[in-house]
Amino acid sequence: MKKILITGASGFVGSFLVEEAINRGLATYAGVRSTSSRSFLSHEKIQFFEMDFSNKTDLENKLAQTQFDYVIHCAGVTKADTKEDFFKYNFELTKTFVEVLKKTNPTLEKFIYISSLASYGPADNHPTEVVLESNTPHPIDTYGESKLATEQWLQSLSSFPYLIFRPTAVYGPREKEIFIFFKTFSKGIEGHIGRVPQKATFIYVKDLARLVLDATLSEISQKSYFVSDGNHYPTQELGRIARKVLQKNPFQINIPISIVQVIAAINEGFGRLTGKMPPLNLEKVKILKSKNWQCDTQPLKNDFNFAPAYDLEQGVTEALHWYLENKWL
Repeated sequence: MKKILITGASGFVGSFLVEEAINRGLATYAGVRSTSSRSFLSHEKIQFFEMDFSNKTDLENKLAQTQFDYVIHCAGVTKADTKEDFFKYNFELTKTFVEVLKKTNPTLEKFIYISSLASYGPADNHPTEVVLESNTPHPIDTYGESKLATEQWLQSLSSFPYLIFRPTAVYGPREKEIFIFFKTFSKGIEGHIGRVPQKATFIYVKDLARLVLDATLSEISQKSYFVSDGNHYPTQELGRIARKVLQKNPFQINIPISIVQVIAAINEGFGRLTGKMPPLNLEKVKILKSKNWQCDTQPLKNDFNFAPAYDLEQGVTEALHWYLENKWL
């Protein structure tokens, strides 16, 4: 039985990747920290693999004991207090991890890196209406910069069997950031930021997991891809679907971006004091100000015959029912 290690397995996307790998009949190792929650990792076939990327010696010893056929690297940070922290966790520790893998697992068949559309930035900053692989990357936040640095380093490895996936906004059951919109909505407020509508893009977490496992088991390597469901949506679409599913008609408010920036600055100040950066911070405002997040998904269709099973309405409906059933709403 082929062995797969999925890092960041306790997270939102990671936990779905673990489930999909088990469904494919792989011996599935969930890479977690010793302090990680395992609330979404309850399947009896999961084998836990405790990892500390900052302890290279311990990492070498543990990886030398198990020869993996595949690795999906989903670990990283989306929020950090400083630029140095973003680059430490998303670039430097990933580089260390890959170097250790090359030394201890020389027969590794595939290394999947879960990056982000943020590494290229929105279409606002590109000459095309849709972000293309051939465009020059223009990340607009430190998170995107750190992801791009890792991508570029991986692409410099001529004989390493990597694949890079850059998903747009990922949503679904267990997700906690887009969920904030639905939580506020359920309390009677539908908030939108700015007055100019965005062309927002999304990918449902189950579609992403299915695609990534298809790619892992394929013969394709040393390529990179943008991931969305192939559509773009006005930001008001989330509210329209929520009204339909939750049977609520909340008060709608458009918040000027200038006010959001002030709130984000205050949030960030508290975040630095508490050591926990809130979802709405100044880096996030850069994303919210962007108008067009369309990206080219044709290569996914060409190489993996990818066709998403969920559009936004189907995915949000399923996610909202999960939030209700699990009393998040």
